[in-house]
Amino acid sequence: MKIGFVSLGCPKNQLDTEVMLHEVASAGYEITPDETEADVVIINTCGFIESAKKEAIENILDIAWLKKNRSLKAIIVTGCLAERYRESILEEMPEVDAVLGVGSIHNIVEAVEAVTVKKKKGSHRKYTSFEDKDSVRLGGDRILTTPEYTAYLKIAEGCDNRCAYCAIPSIRGKFRSRTMEDIVKEAKELEALGVRELNIVAQDITRYGLDLYGEYRLAELLRRITDATEIPWIRLLYCYPDKMTDELVAEIRDNPRILKYIDLPIQHISDNMLRAMNRHGDSAMVRGVIAKLRREIPDIVIRTTFIVGFPGETEEDFLELCGFVKEAKFEHMGVFPYSREEGTPAYDMEDQIDEQVKQDRADIIMREQLDINTANNEKMVGKTITVLCEDYDPVSSVHFGRSPADAPEIDGKVYFRSEKRIAPGSFVKVKVREVLDYDLMGRAITETV
Repeated sequence: MKIGFVSLGCPKNQLDTEVMLHEVASAGYEITPDETEADVVIINTCGFIESAKKEAIENILDIAWLKKNRSLKAIIVTGCLAERYRESILEEMPEVDAVLGVGSIHNIVEAVEAVTVKKKKGSHRKYTSFEDKDSVRLGGDRILTTPEYTAYLKIAEGCDNRCAYCAIPSIRGKFRSRTMEDIVKEAKELEALGVRELNIVAQDITRYGLDLYGEYRLAELLRRITDATEIPWIRLLYCYPDKMTDELVAEIRDNPRILKYIDLPIQHISDNMLRAMNRHGDSAMVRGVIAKLRREIPDIVIRTTFIVGFPGETEEDFLELCGFVKEAKFEHMGVFPYSREEGTPAYDMEDQIDEQVKQDRADIIMREQLDINTANNEKMVGKTITVLCEDYDPVSSVHFGRSPADAPEIDGKVYFRSEKRIAPGSFVKVKVREVLDYDLMGRAITETV
């Protein structure tokens, strides 16, 4: 029997898909990348914001067409959308045969067996599993869906920050750290598979250890990973400014294998908005953390995200944010119009902002960021940088990859020409020659390790 997978959403969701892939394959099922030839398709959904929900529903309906018009026998829906809207999926999508919450990914083989046996017996009863998400087993063996040289490593699950706009705590549960021993063991296993870039993820990696050890322990965890492995690039994603301890800043600064890159979601700079969003800390704290990072780690690359159009955001709040963006000159930035989500405190707030106003504000800031990115990239012309080669484009005869300043999937690329073919996963020195909007173009100087 052939099983197909559709994985949507963030890297943390992708890791859950990889765990399910391993469990299904270990049970003897054949995995197929082509949904049209699958007997069962498992759709691991995202349900964080409105656009993600729409994407998930569209994918379910697309796969449902295969069930009606091809040989597909069953559809299993898992992930955040399944956790958040289980009743709606069960009642309104008759094409779906099983629904599993985020705490039930280790029951995926049982679900596959249930929906296939059900079909043979002619039963119309749907399989469901919604185990306690706060007690789900963290981690697990997985089949990588990333290229073999890069991988994500999830160090915790859930979130305790309780931002007013966010449904993640109700979907994913309370914050739970994995033990250091378990994380280091997985890092060593990933290195053995050929991983050369390790991307550390969780909803908030800076909170790591507080629940297990009574204090923030991310810096110590990073030291343990670098002591136990030789993985050359370790990247930090999803750090919160209020938890950037002196020890962590020093570890990033002094550990040569921790990339001088940090994903630091700020969401706003107006104190009015920060309070309304239930963010921890005020604008002075945010500015102080950024100043400290720039001072202690002069070559630090900071990625951040902002939300515009949050309920009650005035023109003055927005202009303050615009000024801050011009002042901070972030290397990478994303801006999202506020998405009104059921079950969050912000959903019932007064002074909801018009959708067009939200989009206009996002467009204004992103236009400003394009100019900042271009200026930052122009400073790179003439410099030689290390690039992790990802692939070769035979049409344009160029290789492409990423520098330490670019996280997978979300940041820019470095395109480069080379006199010889460079294998994916190799590090190469590239001299930058020109700027292509958010990307760079150059020529390979030497292949490194």
